Amino acid sequence: MADVLVRYFAAAVDAAGREEERLTASTVGELRDTLLASYPAMAAVLERGSFLVDGVVTRDPARTLGARVDVLPPFSGG
Repeated sequence: MADVLVRYFAAAVDAAGREEERLTASTVGELRDTLLASYPAMAAVLERGSFLVDGVVTRDPARTLGARVDVLPPFSGG
């Protein structure tokens, strides 16, 4: 497992109560599990949102994390 800078945006900030933190995880799935255990209010964000890993938006639980990952809430088009 690696130390990862996790940045939160919009509803994810509200659920986590912070804009960023360092967590230990190797994959999107591990990070998702950690976030759900730490922040139950994050469930709705994670259900419909996604992760930005190395400039690529993903929801793949097997995706390996880099040094930084952004937790993105669902966005609506306009």
